[in-house]
Parts: sequence; C-alpha cells; structure tokens
Amino acid sequence: MIENAVEFFKNLPPKKCTECGETVSEQHECYGTKCDKCLDFK
Repeated sequence: MIENAVEFFKNLPPKKCTECGETVSEQHECYGTKCDKCLDFK
C-alpha cells in the first residue's frame, strides 16, 4: 500500500499558478496555489 502512495506522488503533474499559469517550483503536495511572482515575494 505504501508503494502505491509513493507512486501517486511521484506521478503528479507539475503544479501551475492559478493566476499566471506558470509552473510553481515547490513540492506538488503543497497547498499553495500561486507562484512567487504572483505572491510578490522578493
């Protein structure tokens, strides 16, 4: 069963920003939905 969970997370597509559509460079299982640019991180 653990192998199935690991495979699930390995096979997730890259997360996209909900504002600009750019790929978010963080873990796929993270709850954030915006990229650093749209969050105004500097």
